[in-house]
Amino acid sequence: MTAKADIAVALVGARGHTGAELIRIVAQHPRLDLIYAGSRAAAGRAVMAEVPDYTGPLNFTAPDPVTVAQLNADVVILAMPNGEARAYVSALEAAAFDGLLLDLSADYRFDEDWLYCVPELDRGKLTAATQARAKRIANPGCYATAAQLILAPLAGQFAQAPRVFGVSGYSGAGTRPSRKNDPAALKDNLIPYALVGHGHEAEMSRRAGCPVHFMPHVAPFFRGVSVTVDLVLREPNSSAELQALFEATYGGHQFVRVFNPPAEISAVVGTPYCDIGGFQVNADGTRAVIVATLDNLLKGAASQAVQNINLALGLREGMGVS
Repeated sequence: MTAKADIAVALVGARGHTGAELIRIVAQHPRLDLIYAGSRAAAGRAVMAEVPDYTGPLNFTAPDPVTVAQLNADVVILAMPNGEARAYVSALEAAAFDGLLLDLSADYRFDEDWLYCVPELDRGKLTAATQARAKRIANPGCYATAAQLILAPLAGQFAQAPRVFGVSGYSGAGTRPSRKNDPAALKDNLIPYALVGHGHEAEMSRRAGCPVHFMPHVAPFFRGVSVTVDLVLREPNSSAELQALFEATYGGHQFVRVFNPPAEISAVVGTPYCDIGGFQVNADGTRAVIVATLDNLLKGAASQAVQNINLALGLREGMGVS
């Protein structure tokens, strides 16, 4: 491969909040070259008019599965709402697409033929599978990423189902109008939704190997996610012991930061990091509460997708991300 911008990337769902972040990251990536930006709403408009960090000549194109399948792309990223990826995947498979395909929706997160990858937890699995030419990646959800990064180091130690209280900025509700992304409805408000059976609950439970109870809410800020995880443990732990465990688990991972005070959203907005903090325990050490925060558009979506792409292509994990 040459030294710069030799990997052709096609992006479908390019005008959404996550799509814009992907364009920005790809534009600064030394090896990725955006050759296609699919968006019905913005078709015909210059990409740079929507994403100033992109300075190339590309215009948005109204996407269709056949056109995308005929592109000479090395990587195809699907950043569309849940339920819309399958037509593109079918067209790509029919065209014998042999490149890397990454989906940011929930459509393939439970499909055994796809690799579900939180880079900090699945780096080895992704690398091994890529060597075997498995090139289908299901990107994790934002809430699920934050919760899993708390739950994974304590796997097998839960005496009861973990409880996850989540709050997201309204960008997490996408661009289609609803009460969950209406600033007027959210003003001085906190909206709970899907308090039982949310898709991220199933995602967390599957990965934790036990039931996880998840209670999501949307708040009047634009971006960022906070999850507070309430754990009852089989054996007592001190705050210092828990923090040391997490520091040991994530010490070699660039995009997870561990510290003692509870994590706050303002520290991660606009960054590719997940912050984990708190580590508060009750008197007998069997109940622990830990907080994780991340930017739902970056570590919860776009920057994590590029971490996964880098790993799948054998590049440095943080290339273009930081």
